[in-house]
Amino acid sequence: MHVHVSHPDGEAKFWLTPAVALADAVGLTARQLAEAQDVVERHTGEIRDAWIRHFGA
Repeated sequence: MHVHVSHPDGEAKFWLTPAVALADAVGLTARQLAEAQDVVERHTGEIRDAWIRHFGA
């Protein structure tokens, strides 16, 4: 289970399980990646629920 994060400067992919972790990134600074990871961590429950609704369990 993963989520893609888009930004005008680049993008990143974060694994959601077993814990939020950066999988890959292009064009983003360390600060942007840290901010993106923080957002993903704060919304992990919502993201997982949406994933399951879209793709199934």
